[in-house]
Amino acid sequence: MLGVKQEVIKLVQSLPDEVTVDDIMAVLYFKLQVDAGLKELDEGKGIPHQEVESRMSKWLSR
Repeated sequence: MLGVKQEVIKLVQSLPDEVTVDDIMAVLYFKLQVDAGLKELDEGKGIPHQEVESRMSKWLSR
C-alpha cells in the first residue's frame, strides 16, 4: 500500500504535462472527497438507495 505522499506523486505524474496548479488542486480535492465518501460507506454511514430516490424525487418534482 502506498503512503499518501507516494499516492499524490503518482496521481500528479498521471496528469498531462500542460496541467495547471488549479487542475492539480481540483483533482486532489476530488480524490479527497471520494475517499471520504468511500470510508463512510465502509463504516455503514451511507444513505440507502431508496432514501436517495425519495429525496431526489422531491427535489426534481419542484
